[in-house]
Order: sequence, then C-alpha cells, then structure tokens
Amino acid sequence: MSRATSTDPAGPATARSRFGWPVYAWGLWDWGSAAFNAVITTFVFSVYITSADFGPNADTNLGWALAGAGLLVALFAPITGQRADRSGRRGFWLAVNTMLVVAVSAALFLVQPSEEYLWLGLVLLASGNIFFEFASVNYNAMLNEISTPTTIGRVSGLGWGLGYIGGIVLLLAVYFGLISPDVGIFGITGENGMDVRVTMLVCAVWTLVFSLPVLVTLRDDKAQRTPRGPRVGIVDSYRHLIAMVADLWHTDRNTVRFLLASAVFRDGLAGVFTFGGVLAAGTFGFSAGGVIIFGVAANVVAGLATIGFGVLDDRIGPKRVIVFSLVCMIGAGLAVFALNAGGSTVFWTFGLMLAVFVGPAQSASRTFLARLIPEGHEGQVFGLYATTGRAVSFLAPAAWSLSIALGAAVTGVADKDDAQYWGILGVLVVLVAGLLLLLPVRSGVRDDSALVTHA
Repeated sequence: MSRATSTDPAGPATARSRFGWPVYAWGLWDWGSAAFNAVITTFVFSVYITSADFGPNADTNLGWALAGAGLLVALFAPITGQRADRSGRRGFWLAVNTMLVVAVSAALFLVQPSEEYLWLGLVLLASGNIFFEFASVNYNAMLNEISTPTTIGRVSGLGWGLGYIGGIVLLLAVYFGLISPDVGIFGITGENGMDVRVTMLVCAVWTLVFSLPVLVTLRDDKAQRTPRGPRVGIVDSYRHLIAMVADLWHTDRNTVRFLLASAVFRDGLAGVFTFGGVLAAGTFGFSAGGVIIFGVAANVVAGLATIGFGVLDDRIGPKRVIVFSLVCMIGAGLAVFALNAGGSTVFWTFGLMLAVFVGPAQSASRTFLARLIPEGHEGQVFGLYATTGRAVSFLAPAAWSLSIALGAAVTGVADKDDAQYWGILGVLVVLVAGLLLLLPVRSGVRDDSALVTHA
C-alpha cells in the first residue's frame, strides 16, 4: 500500500506518528459514510420506505430485507477480505464498493411513495448495505497503514468521531434545506416524496466527495498488485478461516469467547440505530422532520458519551463499561416497550438513553479486544473481529421482524404495523444474548506466548 507519507524525508514510520494528511483523508471516508449510515439506513430512507404509502407490513419486510443482506455479507465478506489482502488491492476494492454505494444511493431517487415501489426500495437498500460492508472491510484494514501502535487509538477515534459529526451536519442540512420547509431549496416540495428522493441524490454526492481523498491518497502499490500466492477458491477461503479460528481456540479461548459475545451484542447495537427511526415514526408518531431532529440529538449524545466513557474505560476497564452500557440499554429498551402509549416524550427520554450507551459499548469493545490480543497478532485478530461481526449481522433484523409477528399474534391485531413496538423486544433479546455471552469472558488477559499460525 503506497502512502502519501512515503516521500517524507524523515521516513514513513516517523511521518505516520503524526496526524498528517493521510490520516485526515482516511477519516473523511467515515465522515462521508454518514450519508448511508445516518441518513439512508437510519433516519430518512428507512422511515420513508416504512410509511403508509408503501402498504401494510413494510416495516416487517424491511427487517427481512436487511436480514437477507446480513446473511450475504456473512457468506462473502471473509472471501472478499482475503482476496483483497492476497492481491494487494485494498484501495481498488474500497473504490469499487464505495462507488457501488454511491450508485445505489442515487438509484434510491427512483423509489416513489407507492406500494409498487416497496421492493425496489428494499432491494436497493439491502444492496447498499452489502456494498457498504464490503467497503468497510477494506477501509478498516487500512488503519494500520496510516497509524502506529502509539497513535492507532486516536486515529481510529478520529474516524469514529468524524462519522458522528458528519451525520449531524448532513442531517441538519437535509432537514432545513429539503424536508422541513414546505418549499425547500430549488423549489423542491414533499409532493411525490420528492424531498426525500432528492435527499438520496445529496447522499450520493456527499459519499462521493468525501470518499475521494482516501481513494486518491492511499492508493495501492503497483508492485504489490500481483497475487500473493495461489488463487484461493470459495471453499479454500472458508477452510483458511476455520483453521484460523481453530488455532485461536486452542491457544486463546478467552479471545474467541469475546469475539463471539461482541459479534452478538454489536449486532444488537446496530439494530438500535437501524430501527430507532422506524420506531419513532411508526409507534411514537414522529414526523419525518422530527425523526431527523431526534437523529441529530442521538448523534450528539452518542459522540459526547463515547469521548467521556473513554476516560472511564481506562480507569475501570472496558468490560465494566460494556456491561454497564448494555444493562442500561436493556432497561431503556424495556421502558420504550412498556410505555409505548406515552407518546413522543417517552421516546425522547428513553430513546436518547439508548443512544447514549451505543458509542461507549462499541468503543470499549474495540479496546477490550486490543488488551487481549497477543503482541504481533493484532491485524489477524482484528480481521476476525470484523468477520465475526458481519457473520451474525442478520440477527437483529430477523429478531425485529419475528418479534413484530409474535406481537401481532399475541395482541390479536389485524395489521402487524399496530404491533411494531414489539420489534424493540427482538433487538433487546440480541443485546441480552450478547451480555450473557460476555459475562464469563475474563478481562485484561493477554497471553503473549499464544501463537496464531494461520494467516
């Protein structure tokens, strides 16, 4: 991987110890990713596609579409990651998948507010999730290219922070420029869903513009573009993955247990944001603009809490931070379910409480693993961390849809949309499962003699 710092007279290692342009270029991809994460998947398009215009059971179908996307990611992410590593073309595949996300974002403009467009919207949204996850595999793999062991936490935190801030900026821009006014910029109104549809075009441009710096700066080294070894097929790719997990199981089972636990509770954390906007609109009566304002507030409290809990992480340890965060989220989620008739005040109170603890749990999960990994195996184990997370990314969407179906059966409502608030229980089940898997894991255990032999 070539670096912009490679021409620094002090040498690459010295240059990488500073926050130079390559670090900011890398972090801007996270800023750009807010268009898909915050605007499309969470607070704008997912709310739009589950509105009454798209017919009954749209929210349940959304869950199944995202669950299907998660399964495809689980099947193919390990293969795409391995092949990018072997070919030395991480930058190329980051560019390809990012451009596919841009294309999907723009194509969402075609989804008109009509039931006949429901599955076009769901298929495009699911496809975008797949391409985004594939892009993230290569993006995260670049972290070691632009950081050192002494700066990796700050560099990673910068990217994470830029993602939150980018979400706030873009949500405010589309809210005040397109969605809130009766007549937005360029005379755009809400007729035929045009305000949301044009927002999708804005998201495409936003992703493109802020992805270009990393694609131009961290380009693949031409000398490394030849395959690093024989071409590996699908079956062999999974054999390598299984062999790596088996080796880790024999040498450091505590780390394997944490990888499993974190994969489960991280999917629950993702489910909170994925379905939070849908729940706000469908059950608590938030308008499209109200969902965006809530999204801005959620990003603010999540970002501030993540920074604040970083200090607590160093003082009491990441496991306590994760356990405390998950317990608080489970309590807040149960309150959302039990008090669903209380209106928007209930969701503002307990929905923001959920948002407060998402970031700290995610950040502490990463530092927990960093303390467990034997020295010299960071890249390999963090790669497995990404893979395991994607392997179960169907859990929360599937649990959401199943819980709504169960709620409709229990309450006897004719329309499943009237039982939408039951969906939060499905997400909570995933969080509880992750918490129970985490409790037996020992914290701060590091076995430098453990060897992971399979690359």
